[in-house]
Amino acid sequence: MAGSERSDRLEVILSLPDRPLLHYITPLPQEEIQSTLEQLYSAFYIGFSQKERLKLAQEVYNWLIQPAEVDLAANNIQTLVFVLDGFLRNIPMASLYDGQQYLIEKYSIGLSQGLQLFPEGLESARLNVLMLGLTEARQGFTPLPGVGVEIEEIAKKIDSKTILLNEEFTQVAFQKKVEGKPFRVVHLATHGQFSSDPEETFLLTWDTRLQVKEFSELLQEQNRDPIELLILSACQTAAGDNRAGLGLAGLALRSGARSTLATLWSVDDLSTAEFMIDFYQVLTTKSETNLTKAEALRQAQIALIKNPQYNHPSIGIFDNVVGI
Repeated sequence: MAGSERSDRLEVILSLPDRPLLHYITPLPQEEIQSTLEQLYSAFYIGFSQKERLKLAQEVYNWLIQPAEVDLAANNIQTLVFVLDGFLRNIPMASLYDGQQYLIEKYSIGLSQGLQLFPEGLESARLNVLMLGLTEARQGFTPLPGVGVEIEEIAKKIDSKTILLNEEFTQVAFQKKVEGKPFRVVHLATHGQFSSDPEETFLLTWDTRLQVKEFSELLQEQNRDPIELLILSACQTAAGDNRAGLGLAGLALRSGARSTLATLWSVDDLSTAEFMIDFYQVLTTKSETNLTKAEALRQAQIALIKNPQYNHPSIGIFDNVVGI
């Protein structure tokens, strides 16, 4: 499903299996579309009226999804993959609202920069994971105490794992690990920022800020086997950068990872840990059924939505970028 903004309308192209492309147009001034999307983006932060947030989320749902509902139901569609344009890239599709429930409660959701998808599941026997994280304050960034819980609990669920935590997580140590053997999953629980400016897109290690180009080159050292899943669990897009989502997409594409899971903004440390633990629980217990990563993501998101402590989108909604 492709969504695009134009000067006087919002267009949606729907691609269904073995069907001609379907085309939906919502005639609206570009200024109104942009204003509504910016308001919705602001509404995801705690403190904004939930009633107003749901109203905006339902308005965007009616633009993008409502015209396709009959066709989606008739074709028994269970996963939606979005190719988005403009400011839509900054809106988590999972949190669109139909008046009764979030879109993630109805479908597995993925984002893609193109039409090539990787829908296969992760086999538990091959789920070797490189986990890297910071719990302590470094380089002017706040501590992330939830990261310790996150990595400890995930490690209990995975037989094959390598962990670099705090002072062990240096750029040199990271490089040595990825050069030593291929990992199917690379999990980074650290501060980071995505921006449309590559110079402002980085991940924090113990000793440095790893710029996007260096990070991509480092992961490409592992060229014997592609990374199935790159997870960035404590990062955020650059504040005020309307094209910051491109920085995340660019990092994902350059890394060579088939799928990337990341947040669109700074999120609660403890809810992130809870989400990640649930996500790995689904992957490790149901991978024998060839569960897709998008469906594992969906189940973990729903678990947070059902938890009154974590059911706000600013806490519980993650986005999956580049493939499913």
